[in-house]
Amino acid sequence: METDQVSVFFALLAFMALAVGLVLLVVVATGKVEKLRPVADLVLPLAFVVALTSTLGSLYYSGIANFRPCRLCWWQRIMMYPLVPVLGIATFRKDVMGAWYALPLVLGGLGYGLYHTQLRWWPDDSGSCDIDAPCSAVWVNTWGFVSIPFMATCGFIAITGLLAVRLKLNRAAPTAANS
Repeated sequence: METDQVSVFFALLAFMALAVGLVLLVVVATGKVEKLRPVADLVLPLAFVVALTSTLGSLYYSGIANFRPCRLCWWQRIMMYPLVPVLGIATFRKDVMGAWYALPLVLGGLGYGLYHTQLRWWPDDSGSCDIDAPCSAVWVNTWGFVSIPFMATCGFIAITGLLAVRLKLNRAAPTAANS
């Protein structure tokens, strides 16, 4: 499979993640999160799947496609990679508090992802980058705007939405039946 084909696949996954994340954040913000209680047990496993897919995608681009990660890519990886074991263990143990453990990493990664994504559109702002691996380099440009930082940001948004649902449901009814 060619890198362009893989990039289209990852771009489609990124859009699905973005849509899920934004819808869930709106649901939480509007206070309608109780409607999601029947699927509450799927929230952490889905967050785990998004983190795992994002991690495997970044490993594909650097290890198979041989795209050299920039400094900001490394920071996003530092935030994403630990989410796999954190969310995996929380899922396996059915520890709904796993959302709290993952939240700092997700919010940090989201911040780096948003900053890195804006560098894609305004590359003159890339003063913190390495000359050998500039943060404004565009390795993937699916449909003219979907880049690796954009896909990572979509993953972080999806995980943020999923964790927000879990945290809100925990807060709404902190009983042993919900764990």
